[in-house]
Amino acid sequence: DGGGAGWLVARPEAMPRLAGLGQRVCVSASAPAGHAALAGCEPESLAIFEARRQAFAARRDYLLPALRQLGFRIDIEPRGAFYLYADISAFGGHSADFCQYLLEQAGVAVTPGIDFGQYRADCHVRFAYTQSLPRLEEAVVRIARALPGWSPR
Repeated sequence: DGGGAGWLVARPEAMPRLAGLGQRVCVSASAPAGHAALAGCEPESLAIFEARRQAFAARRDYLLPALRQLGFRIDIEPRGAFYLYADISAFGGHSADFCQYLLEQAGVAVTPGIDFGQYRADCHVRFAYTQSLPRLEEAVVRIARALPGWSPR
């Protein structure tokens, strides 16, 4: 609709074609979008963004080792996301069944891998760390209590 503002990171050799595309997609941002983009670069906004980044980093830094200690295999430490993609092979069973079990027995919502693609989706789940640190701590306690009762179908 031509009313956006943003940026793109790409390989240098792709930039000439992408620049042409950008000229056609974002001919001119609307005045409100332009003001919003500028406000996002103000020191006050940048301070809010940094505080949020630190909060998410603290949540990740808690949840990643806590889940690994419970037996989840997490190969990649996210640096810009707000979720962990965990392999549940050590527990057995299908990710959808595992997530249903955690929801019913622990009251913890985890998303099955099938929602994010096909490759090994049956043995992966996604933990989002969008909740506060105390809520994540409680979720880990609940998961730890529920895991011994898990039995793959």
